[in-house]
Amino acid sequence: MSSTTVTRTGHPFGSEGYKPIAYEINADLGTPEAVFVPTGYGELLYGIWKGFDELRRLGRAPRAPRMIACEPAAAAPLVKALRDDVPAAHVKVEATAAGSIVSPVSGHRGVLAVRSSGGRAVALTDPQLRAAQAELARAGLWTELSSAAGLAGLRALGPFEGPVVCVSTSSGLKDGHFQL
Repeated sequence: MSSTTVTRTGHPFGSEGYKPIAYEINADLGTPEAVFVPTGYGELLYGIWKGFDELRRLGRAPRAPRMIACEPAAAAPLVKALRDDVPAAHVKVEATAAGSIVSPVSGHRGVLAVRSSGGRAVALTDPQLRAAQAELARAGLWTELSSAAGLAGLRALGPFEGPVVCVSTSSGLKDGHFQL
């Protein structure tokens, strides 16, 4: 495992812990059109995709949803890897308040999840993240700024046919402050 090479991967079994998210989504909604995921290295993104792909192979889902990686524009290595058609990319990290998901390197698992699902990666600015965080707060959800990336990604890409899921990963207690 390494977070400093362009072939970064997490723990070999880490993605197994994220697969139940797909199972829960599928049990509650069926297969959504897309799943928007706050993304750093891409392990959560990959785990959710892997869960849906296994459901598809078992005949429990018709397909995997499009996986949308929502990264801070301050780095966005997965956006770069997909644009450059490489398995992973290393980028310079700029300043961002979305510290939980900013990463200098993408993981090849994230590239696999996006490509295999027909999804995409989107780079989001801090103002876009803050607007999504405020929208979630108005709905009664206090999220960490990084956790608002799923909704920010949906807002940046526009409407989708069918249901979508925006994953939120942690509460506002993690970063301890909030601005409307």
